Amino acid sequence: MEFNFNKDLKFTMEQTIKSSDTAISYGSGNLDVYATPAMTALMENAAMNCVQQNLPDGFTTVGIEISVKHIKATPVGVKVRAEALLSKAEGKKLFFKVEAYDDMGKIGEGIHIRYIVNSEEFMKKTAR
Repeated sequence: MEFNFNKDLKFTMEQTIKSSDTAISYGSGNLDVYATPAMTALMENAAMNCVQQNLPDGFTTVGIEISVKHIKATPVGVKVRAEALLSKAEGKKLFFKVEAYDDMGKIGEGIHIRYIVNSEEFMKKTAR
């Protein structure tokens, strides 16, 4: 099956940081600030949703690589947003530019690669 995507598809996800989103809660740090794994998950979710509506029924994407920089701390109670921009598509391999912001500016940036899969076939391969 061939997949065609318009370059520059964009999607934005937002959330307000809760105590469960902090580094201390994730175990990734000792401070009560937005955890890098939580920011990364929001970025991945934005990338997934960026292309999902353009996929045929029964298909989804899975993350295969991510590289992010968390450049600024954000406290609990602040709204954050992650933006994903589809920068390139090579067959089933999709490349995204991801960025995260709070109300003071950019807090993270990076690249994320996702791969298009048939959901049912993918899950059959993971069955044990």
